[in-house]
Parts: sequence; structure tokens; C-alpha cells
Amino acid sequence: MTDHKPSRRPAPDIQQLIGNTLRIGVTLACAIALVGGLLYLLQHGGEPAKDYSHFPCTASDAERTAYTTLGGIWHSLCAMTAVGWIQTGVIVLLLTPIMRVALSLVDFVRERDWLYAAISAVVLTVIILNSIEGF
Repeated sequence: MTDHKPSRRPAPDIQQLIGNTLRIGVTLACAIALVGGLLYLLQHGGEPAKDYSHFPCTASDAERTAYTTLGGIWHSLCAMTAVGWIQTGVIVLLLTPIMRVALSLVDFVRERDWLYAAISAVVLTVIILNSIEGF
């Protein structure tokens, strides 16, 4: 009889996963923002350049929430507006390092490295609380 050991899948390389998450996140954010930039050029490329020597606050509340709230960004994205796509790219870019911290936390817990797990948990908590406070 042959000695059969249960086949175990190798543990996933979390460092590789973290690196891929960063690469994919940044690439995806750039691609989404590029779509927004192309949409902007298609929609507004023929207009004369605006005077940016001063910035009057003339935007309505609806225009401001269209790109400053998650709901507004989602509606702008679905409406295929340039602002919606660019803001979505910014959100993806902001979520990329947050995912890195979350994956690092999982890795530290898995390795039972409690000091670095605690530090990662504090960092993740601070990021999440600051994000929620911004709403």
C-alpha cells in the first residue's frame, strides 16, 4: 500500500496578494479616471478654457453633491458623466491602500503576530472612522 497524505493546497502568498492588490488598484483607478478624462474631452473639448484666476462659489447643492457624496458619484457614473467617472477613479485609488492595510491585518493575525496585528487594526480603525466622519 502506498502512503497517501491528504493533498494540502499551499498557503496563499499574502505578500504577493498585497502587491497584486496595489498594482491592480492603481491600474484600475487610472483606467477609470482615463475614461472620465476622455468623456470630459468628448463633452467639453471644444469649449474655450475657463478663467481659473478666481473661483466663485456658484455651484448649486445638486451639482456639489453630484461629486462629493457616494450616492451622487454613483448616479453620475451611471449617467456616464465625466465627473462621475473621475471621482470613481479617485475612490478606487483611495480604497487601494485601505485594502493593503486590511490584507496586512489578516496576514498578521494568521501569523499570530499580535503586535503588528494590533497596529494594523488601529490604523484601519482610524482610516474607517475618519472616512465615516467625513460624511
